[in-house]
Amino acid sequence: MAKFTGEKIIELKNVVKIYDKEKAVDDVSLSIKKGDFVTILGPSGCGKTTILRMLAGFEQPTAGEIYLEGEDVTSVPPHKRNINTVFQKYALFPHLNVFNNIAYGLKLKTVPDANSKKGYRLLSQQEIADKVNRALRMVDLEAYGHRDIDSLSGGQQQRVAIARAIVNEPKVLLLDEPLSALDLKMRKEMQIELRRLHKELGITFIFVTHDQEEAMTMSDTIVVMRDGQIQQVGTPKKIYDEPQNAFTADFIGESNIISGKMIKDKLVEFFGHQFPCMDKGFEPNEPVDILIRPEDIKINPREPQFEGTVMNVVFKGTFYDITVVLDNYELSVKNTKAFEVGEKIMMSIAPDGIHVMPKDCITNEYKTEITGENTISIGDTDFEFVPNAGETFNKGDRVIATIDFDKIELTDNEDEGQISGNITDMIYKGKYYQVKIWLDNDTALIVDTPYDWNTDDRVGLVIKKEDIKVRHDEKN
Repeated sequence: MAKFTGEKIIELKNVVKIYDKEKAVDDVSLSIKKGDFVTILGPSGCGKTTILRMLAGFEQPTAGEIYLEGEDVTSVPPHKRNINTVFQKYALFPHLNVFNNIAYGLKLKTVPDANSKKGYRLLSQQEIADKVNRALRMVDLEAYGHRDIDSLSGGQQQRVAIARAIVNEPKVLLLDEPLSALDLKMRKEMQIELRRLHKELGITFIFVTHDQEEAMTMSDTIVVMRDGQIQQVGTPKKIYDEPQNAFTADFIGESNIISGKMIKDKLVEFFGHQFPCMDKGFEPNEPVDILIRPEDIKINPREPQFEGTVMNVVFKGTFYDITVVLDNYELSVKNTKAFEVGEKIMMSIAPDGIHVMPKDCITNEYKTEITGENTISIGDTDFEFVPNAGETFNKGDRVIATIDFDKIELTDNEDEGQISGNITDMIYKGKYYQVKIWLDNDTALIVDTPYDWNTDDRVGLVIKKEDIKVRHDEKN
């Protein structure tokens, strides 16, 4: 095969992975540049580890293709891909010492040999020793080759796992949350160590984590995932400063996310006030989400824009984390000066401190069908609805049911709900929580609720018939 000269070392094209009729990865397309440090970031269950396992060859896509250096490797087994993996639990051999753990793969490796009848040969003992000792030096364990695995600390075991992966000189190194078992101090040290190794080796690193601080610290590029889909791809700074939706804004860094309205280009309304901003291209009066980072809110400025009351103050070492209340909204503010609880303060936000994002949707639109006289199916359960005057439906008609976010009631007792599901993520919008709930039939609804729930909470949902609006699905 000709030598690879392209910039993209890995490409995923419309990759889908289905387990038990549920999509773990949903039509993902992604290109990764040669030599980049790429982090796939997202909450548990978002599909990031499944992507890593498909890249390694441990899982086969249900649909789509995977390319390595321009070659289709979708069906190529793991040992024939020039890709190595560092696992979350390291997967070291306890009966082998450090040296032999690292050497294990080299003893099976072959290299071309024109003098051999087979055209290849195994590595010599000296070649293996040279490669293992070099890998040990790279991870600062050159004096540990004789040690038993059980005698090492967690951080040292993690270094052995990395050495074992890099000793085979892969084109791509996959890292599946390899720092999650370490304490905070060791994690910080290993973040620096991995970044150093990446620069020294010059190969492509693909790192999976749910820790946004790790992603921001280490990456050239971050891929943010949610529910099996890519939400945004960009540099850490781009994703922090310009998130494309409320989920990304909430997941990356501390944030205030508020529902508002785009009055016109460079003018947005929220908190009952109008603010100049830098964004444009929205429709007049379009509902939007607004992101304001806590550090971008100025307290007692020369030209104040709005007033609030201090509700809580927490010292964080280099700044005070201040909670301010205004018009039933809670606003998080960072400031180097402390203020008294109950104190009235004036605030302002510069135009470049306001980031306007399009809403993913403004109401639930649930595609379903008529199941009986004025009944539809939601989550495999029949719900009554009140049809519009003069509108008729027949059993089997394909329809779209519209349900406003705040018209669904959540209960922690499933028996009290008409349907059930699991909360997959939650965004605080200043005075209410917006939660996404995956129903048992693998469809989702969004609910606005005043109560704080936990991710993965099992909940029941109650929907009144008068709050379900039904129209014919013109596309069917």
